[in-house]
Amino acid sequence: MNKAFVREPDSTEMLCPQCGGAGEEVPRATIEAHAQPGPLRGLAATACFCPTPSCPVAYFDAMEAVVLAEQLLAPVYPKDPSAPLCPCFGLTREDVEADAADTSPRRIRELLAKSKSPAARCSTASPTGRCCLPEVQKLYFRLRGR
Repeated sequence: MNKAFVREPDSTEMLCPQCGGAGEEVPRATIEAHAQPGPLRGLAATACFCPTPSCPVAYFDAMEAVVLAEQLLAPVYPKDPSAPLCPCFGLTREDVEADAADTSPRRIRELLAKSKSPAARCSTASPTGRCCLPEVQKLYFRLRGR
């Protein structure tokens, strides 16, 4: 087929230079809250978080500069499964597992209420800069077998 009739992908999606997984664009303030100053200097203003648990890269940019998970100020989920899923309120994987085993997701409901409060600091506490609730719910439903 003639290349003139082949549409190029519109995607501006950045892929992790280590694992090839799709990155999640992250605000600079989020990265500054998590990364040590030294490794942070080489990262461009626009960077992504690599959500692949087994990948050693935490943040990367389009020029393949990286900040490794070991260069973060504290462990983050999913890079470290023992780190809180919700850094704002300390909800852990074990909490979600307990809710999945119970008849009522009490902890997740409490998190939902708290996530709407001024105490939620998602933009800097979460490694992605976003609310963790969708990830918590995804894990909960996966554990429940739905």
